[in-house]
Amino acid sequence: MTNDGTSMKRRSILIAAMGAPLGVTLASCATGGSDGDPTEDPTEDGNGEAEEVDTENPFGVDETSSVEAVIFDGGYGIDYVEFAADIMAERFPDMNFDVSGTVNIAPELQPRFVGGDPPDLIDNAGAQQIGFTTILNQLEELDDVIDAPNLEGETIRDTLFDGVLEPGTFGGRFVAINYVLTVYGLWYSGSLFEEYGWEPPTTWDEAKELGAAAQEEDLYLFVWGQEAATYYQTLAIDSAIKEAGDELRLALENLEPDAWRHDALQEVFQHMKDIVDAGYFLPGGSGTQFTAAQAQWSQEQQAILYPSGSWIENEMSDQTADGFEMRGFPAMSLTDSPALGATALHSTAGEPFIVPADAANLAAGKELLRTMLSREAAEYFAREKLAPTIVAGTVPEDGFGSTALVSQTEMLEAASGAIYTHDFVSRYGMNQEMLVHWNSFLDGQTSVDELTEALQSQSDQIREDDSIEIIEVT
Repeated sequence: MTNDGTSMKRRSILIAAMGAPLGVTLASCATGGSDGDPTEDPTEDGNGEAEEVDTENPFGVDETSSVEAVIFDGGYGIDYVEFAADIMAERFPDMNFDVSGTVNIAPELQPRFVGGDPPDLIDNAGAQQIGFTTILNQLEELDDVIDAPNLEGETIRDTLFDGVLEPGTFGGRFVAINYVLTVYGLWYSGSLFEEYGWEPPTTWDEAKELGAAAQEEDLYLFVWGQEAATYYQTLAIDSAIKEAGDELRLALENLEPDAWRHDALQEVFQHMKDIVDAGYFLPGGSGTQFTAAQAQWSQEQQAILYPSGSWIENEMSDQTADGFEMRGFPAMSLTDSPALGATALHSTAGEPFIVPADAANLAAGKELLRTMLSREAAEYFAREKLAPTIVAGTVPEDGFGSTALVSQTEMLEAASGAIYTHDFVSRYGMNQEMLVHWNSFLDGQTSVDELTEALQSQSDQIREDDSIEIIEVT
């Protein structure tokens, strides 16, 4: 990225928009004053005396040891971690690197936590991620990683977008580095919409009108796949919070009684039910693997909208029609004047990387994370995955030629700092049970009342379970 006025304006917008509490404008990202040459960094030991830290090996990695990383193999794949491991291997040529991928994070890794032999680095993401509250006391704190210098000699903390550390902080402990900046919204083909003269809907009433227009062209408004049915839950929550504001967001985050019965959520659920009953969903989603369902949107173009995080472009890169011109827009609101504003946007840092406290090689797990946070590794991710990491200044204005990446920047710019997020589903590991309810609802087998009662019951059970630590969100 050049440092001309246009590029700096783009970068400032991204910095100001990402990850902060609603209504807070974030300061620009500062960079460290280092010239990039490794130096010895004095810190204090337990006796208050200065000790020297090797800035090339701040965690004291054994140069003949092994490191194991298990990565959620979803929309972003695992090659970006392999790329960072290759960089690390240049500095530690006698080390052994084992980077593997899985979509079954909890089933495969929870037994290893119990057995005391977890991997050294984990990307705890995906539908089967491990609920953070179940392993919180088994995770290493990662403040020393972001306070370490990156490979270019800058303090990592100073190179990050502001606000991106909060999603990895639980009960005052910083235990997860969320690597990717994610924009949530609805995605569509710019070329298809231009062909039919359609505009992205801003309200649910407009969405239903668009569904009717699509039906006249033998197209569907929405499609879903079995493992991703809760993408529609995210859309519903995003829409209702946008309409009602922090009142609803905090009620859901804190698992309050009757949170799911809030008027805004009930209205959104009813709009969704109307769309299901009108036949605007492509049938059979509960029996369709989710990437196959997504291909019905991106490649076959049987449906015209799909709710997802911004990983969708990379996830479907091999199954997207030529000339698709993928673009996005924020969740629809119920009215033209929602509490958070018509352009308010759900965006947060995602893909949480953790280092288990019982890992065999804590130092190497942290060093691999430090390497991932170098500018070289972050630029690789942005270029190859067409999504920004939490490291600022790594995405050019043209989005590497990606209309979806440019669209993310435009959404962030339009939001003008009105950014919000919610994390209770992953915090308490609720997604798997919720999938059952949402597949039934989207299939037309469940009423709004039945869906509401099932979701509220799940929140209530977690809140009332004395073995689960409830983390208050304010």
